Amino acid sequence: MGYAEAKQVESNVIPVVDITALRDGSDPMGVAKALHAANTGLGFIYIKGHGIPEDLIDAVRAGAFDFFRSDEASKEDVRIDASHRGWLPQGGAKMQDDAKADLKESFVWGYQNDAGTLPDAHELRGHNQWPAAMPELQDLCMQYFTAAHGVAEHLMQGFALGLGLDQDFFLRSNDAPLSRNSFVYYPAQDENAGKDQFGVGPHTDFGVLTVLCQDSVGGLQVENIDGEWIQAPPIEGTLIVNVADLLSRWTDGAYKSTPHRVVNSSGKERLSLVLAYDPNPETMIDAKDVFGSDYSPKEDPITCGDYLNWRFARAFAHKKG
Repeated sequence: MGYAEAKQVESNVIPVVDITALRDGSDPMGVAKALHAANTGLGFIYIKGHGIPEDLIDAVRAGAFDFFRSDEASKEDVRIDASHRGWLPQGGAKMQDDAKADLKESFVWGYQNDAGTLPDAHELRGHNQWPAAMPELQDLCMQYFTAAHGVAEHLMQGFALGLGLDQDFFLRSNDAPLSRNSFVYYPAQDENAGKDQFGVGPHTDFGVLTVLCQDSVGGLQVENIDGEWIQAPPIEGTLIVNVADLLSRWTDGAYKSTPHRVVNSSGKERLSLVLAYDPNPETMIDAKDVFGSDYSPKEDPITCGDYLNWRFARAFAHKKG
């Protein structure tokens, strides 16, 4: 039956941008222009100079594999809850109503919220859950969250500059973000499962920005502007980032949120470290703030929190009651 297919393409189709000069302030506009060009094109970018230590990535990845290889009872103790924190078993997500359930399983955590300390409640706020048998995992996960969130914040500054806005335009309400981190585990995919079976099915990401740390296995596929699926193979030392739906809405479609999927045809386990960056829930997503009060956006204003509630309810079984 085979796997869903994707073309190999020239390496420059998905651009590689070194953000060192944005992070250290030596040439933020030069980096911003490169990011802007990528976001108005395919909306996917390989990022060099991200600053996350390789030894941290290796340690987190090892911890993730230990978690997924642990017995099911240990994982059940941290099963995903209403605030979308914890273990999401295989079959817990599908990207389209008529699609087969994704083969992936995930472990999700996020901004550390101590009960009662935040002014506004939201469904995606809550306590992180940590497996009792792996006490070291919490510190590793939170170290990685802090590092990856820092990369996202630098990128959002570059995006703002690229749009001719104040550097901190997208970070004005970012002190208690809805950002989530996840380990995403893809088992080796059975060739006989059919071309309509995916590790994660074709989708666009829900929120503002995704920061992905791939392993060496590969399997990420991106839909190009001609509607063809192309491979987005790992490049050593890089992250791959993509515009998500809420940032596309914020920029009235100027920044492209592009469909993508995962087909793990390698015969090996695949693991991704994924940061979904989103600001505070009360953040108003309104393209008039980007383009001026006289601008007429295609979409009405909506808060980040309301938008994510709507998208999560459609995609995840545990959010459907």
